[in-house]
Amino acid sequence: MKSYAWLDTLKWDEQGLIPCVVQDAKDRTVLMVAYMNRASLLKTLEGGKACFWSRSRKKFWLKGEESGNFQVVKKISVDCDQDCLVIQVEQKGGAACHTGMRSCFYRTVNDQNGELVEEGEKVFDPNKVYSQKK
Repeated sequence: MKSYAWLDTLKWDEQGLIPCVVQDAKDRTVLMVAYMNRASLLKTLEGGKACFWSRSRKKFWLKGEESGNFQVVKKISVDCDQDCLVIQVEQKGGAACHTGMRSCFYRTVNDQNGELVEEGEKVFDPNKVYSQKK
């Protein structure tokens, strides 16, 4: 059994959370940013799939539990201040975002007019995926 004693060195916020940048292990695309508590990080370490704490729903969240788009963890890194994680994953199903886009960062600022522009195409239709799960 692994000890994971380094978890005690992490700087959890006042709610017991730590931000986590999730990145594609192959091409390094930032797929999403989420938060973990100690329990979700332990579940991630032990199960090999990314698990988070949903701040809006106030509950444990296994990424992909509704959509089937799981994130298989390849590497976990801790920053120098020990207050942020980067998790490199293999994104199953091709999309990390609940909108159906590959990355949650699919909007960019247009240099000429300053407006937000959507880039890329949807990998899945969220209306079909999430309505089936209810």
